Amino acid sequence: MIKAGIIGGSGYTGGELMRLMTCHPGVEVVCVTSRRLDGSPVSDTHPHLRGFSDLKFQNLSAGEVAGQCDVVFTAVPHGSAMDVVPPLLDAGTKVIDLSADYRLPVSVFEKTYNLKHKAPKEAVYGLPELHPEVAGASMIANPGCYPTGAILAAAPLTAAGMVERVVFDSKSGISGAGAEPSGVSHYPNMAENVQAYKLTTHRHGVEMQQELGRLDNNTRVSFTPHVVPSVRGILTTAHLFLKEDMDTGQVADIYNRFYKDKTFIRLIGGIPMLGPVRGSNFCDIGFEMDAEGQRLVVVSAIDNLVKGASGQAVQNMNLMFGLDETAGLWNPATFP
Repeated sequence: MIKAGIIGGSGYTGGELMRLMTCHPGVEVVCVTSRRLDGSPVSDTHPHLRGFSDLKFQNLSAGEVAGQCDVVFTAVPHGSAMDVVPPLLDAGTKVIDLSADYRLPVSVFEKTYNLKHKAPKEAVYGLPELHPEVAGASMIANPGCYPTGAILAAAPLTAAGMVERVVFDSKSGISGAGAEPSGVSHYPNMAENVQAYKLTTHRHGVEMQQELGRLDNNTRVSFTPHVVPSVRGILTTAHLFLKEDMDTGQVADIYNRFYKDKTFIRLIGGIPMLGPVRGSNFCDIGFEMDAEGQRLVVVSAIDNLVKGASGQAVQNMNLMFGLDETAGLWNPATFP
């Protein structure tokens, strides 16, 4: 049985990690940390875990956590993971970091997040459908939620060298802003409303450019996010401007080949929606070619807290330890 710990378990991603691993056949969560909630039952903060977990939050050092665990999930704010990841790795514990601290090269991270990186480490970018090297890795940088849905939408044609430019328009549920209340998440501001923000400067755009550029460094990426009055989910509309005319059959062949045997990618014949993926680790993808043949519209749908965060982290853990990739994750969505 794999012993798992969560550093920074009071937020939504920490709660999702515990929910998913509570019923995982090969993992036991043995400690969850929070300085602010030290000593309080985890189920007081995450009431959906009542009857499933009797753990209490603890204020432990990284070394104390590593001493109990085979793998540690770091679910802390950007800029904080670099304080705890090195001692975890030094202790021989595998690490899956859900912050942005290790997703980008150091110079790119410092420019993008306006932070000095104190502890650079090599990490595998944890998008399993594009990075099979997560299997056996000791350190994984879990992708951002927006990049997960966007990259998966555009990757097959980008890898085929067919995309000149891609424009991502993403709509996220409010939980993507985290558990702390804000003006954006305040009900009167969000109900019956859609809010666009950081129209050209959102930090996740750098991840999209990095990963799609790895497939074809000539592809240009633009990204604009929105928040919608939904608790969970990200719906991404990707406009792929192609280098030459293609028909629907050609596109379908490329997507089917690229995602063959990728368990959590579902290519559908219609337009994806949030409901059929909510609470699950699936990414649903559908597309339509415009009449002129050089603009493909691809829509992807994910749950931002599962495939966009904690579910993908568990998927990565399964691969790291040679477990069935679907362990703890093979469940349908909570539809409707």
